[in-house]
Amino acid sequence: MRKLIGGALAAFVVLGAGAAVAEEVGKVGVDWLGNDIIVEAIKDPKVEGVTCHVSYFDRGIIDRLHKGNWFEDPSDSSISCRQTGPITIGDIDMSEAGEEVFKQGISLIWKKQVVNRIYDKANETLIYLSHSRQVQNGSAKMSVTTVPLYGQNVVWTNGKPK
Repeated sequence: MRKLIGGALAAFVVLGAGAAVAEEVGKVGVDWLGNDIIVEAIKDPKVEGVTCHVSYFDRGIIDRLHKGNWFEDPSDSSISCRQTGPITIGDIDMSEAGEEVFKQGISLIWKKQVVNRIYDKANETLIYLSHSRQVQNGSAKMSVTTVPLYGQNVVWTNGKPK
């Protein structure tokens, strides 16, 4: 189900400027109901040399029939980002909220799985936060990972922030 929703949204996301696209790299079945854990690789569109791996739960058809709530997956996700090549940082948002690197639908309309990037200038670190966004009843389920830049040969296309 998520793939149908995600496929429709992927076309929209790809058309959005600077949006990352996820590539499925793993799928693990967790029960006989067809529920799976999906693992996707996401390359940060403004930070070359960083790849994030996000995992999430994808409900199967039998589980949807049994429990109802047809059009929604759980908010749980996990993220891990690492340097996977030479790092070149483009024009990134330096604000406290950072910027959205990736999003995909986890319900028919309102609920999104989101990855935000925040730059921690004092510690020379990129922070990636995976969470869900909803119109109301936001979820406290989140996962965070960091990519340290200290001591790395990082290229800043607009010059290193002071």
